[in-house]
Parts: sequence; C-alpha cells; structure tokens
Amino acid sequence: MLNSSTNSSKLVLGIDPGQRIGVSVTYLENEIARAFFVSLDKLIHYLISILAELPAARKIVKIGNGDMKTANKILQMLNLQFCSKFEIEFVDESSTTLKIKNHNQRGKRDMLSAQFISQRSGIPKSILPLSITG
Repeated sequence: MLNSSTNSSKLVLGIDPGQRIGVSVTYLENEIARAFFVSLDKLIHYLISILAELPAARKIVKIGNGDMKTANKILQMLNLQFCSKFEIEFVDESSTTLKIKNHNQRGKRDMLSAQFISQRSGIPKSILPLSITG
C-alpha cells in the first residue's frame, strides 16, 4: 500500500518546532509515523529520508509558527539538503498543545502537537531546491 503511487497521493509532514521537535507523517490520508528530535541535523536527515522514499504527487511540510526561529532554520536546512520540489506551509499552532499527565513523557505532547499541525491549513508556498534555482 505504501509503495502504490497515484496522481492524487499526498505526503504531509507536520512539525512542531521547539526544544523538542515533534513530527507526524501522514501518507495516503493515514498517519504512518511519529517521532521527536532534539537535534536539527537528525530531524533533517529523517525528513529527507521520508520525502525521498515515499512517492507522492504532493509533498507538503507543515511547520507550526510557535517558534519561527527554529521553523525558518528547519526550512533553510531542508531546502539546502533535499534536492526535489516540496510545498511548505507555516501553520497557526495555537491550541495544539494538550495537557498530558506526567508532563511530556517521551515527547508524546510534541508528537501530538505535530499531528494537529499536519491537519491544519496554512498559506502554501512551493519550494524549489537550491540545486535547481542556484
């Protein structure tokens, strides 16, 4: 099922930026993975592996606007290292953080926030890699 490519297929990466960065991966309308990172380098490597390996007509990266410094850094690093076209949306992340008992066990709160971010709409912008645009 994951390798079936259709013209309407869509891959959405929801990202909750901050000290702990939550990620939610939605492919063919199903959430297929969740993760959290404290390293931007490991996050970018993970995002690139997902974007490169899953065939999709549209690849959309939705980043919450709560920490724009980190969000812009993620976009910049992704644009420098991923050599294909993708769409970016900065999404209003207000009310995406749930109160979870025992604080943030293993990044659960960040991953849930990323899932909510992946379901919201922002203003889409197409990104061409720097390897094409120079």
